[in-house]
Amino acid sequence: MIGKLNHVGVATPSIDEALVMYRDLLGATSVTEKWAMPEQGVWVCFVNLPNSQIELIEPYGEKSPIHGFLAKNPKGGQHHICFEVDNIYEARDALVAKGATVLGEPRIGAHGTLIIFVHPKDMGGLLVELMETPKEAQH
Repeated sequence: MIGKLNHVGVATPSIDEALVMYRDLLGATSVTEKWAMPEQGVWVCFVNLPNSQIELIEPYGEKSPIHGFLAKNPKGGQHHICFEVDNIYEARDALVAKGATVLGEPRIGAHGTLIIFVHPKDMGGLLVELMETPKEAQH
């Protein structure tokens, strides 16, 4: 079912501060501009890597779903891992049929394609995002 690893989501209290680490300490040379996704309650920025991306997510507004994560992890940390799938609805239905808990309905994510999240209790404690493989390269 799962395809390639698309990105690792990292929650941070400040994308700008996190970018200093990725650029100055780790030598990242390609990053996207930070943009708001108010419907998801986050600011987003991607650090482009040769084989994947790091998605930096920062709270946007008081109702951001990552406030709880940052309350437990004030410096931030790995929030989720994202794999590509060919068809988000088929992946969702297969997971539900196997007893997994899918959180919410498919919605548009930061890459402009449909996404879903699978509850950590069914994924070995890790929040897993599945995204429909982009039809065009998004990097």
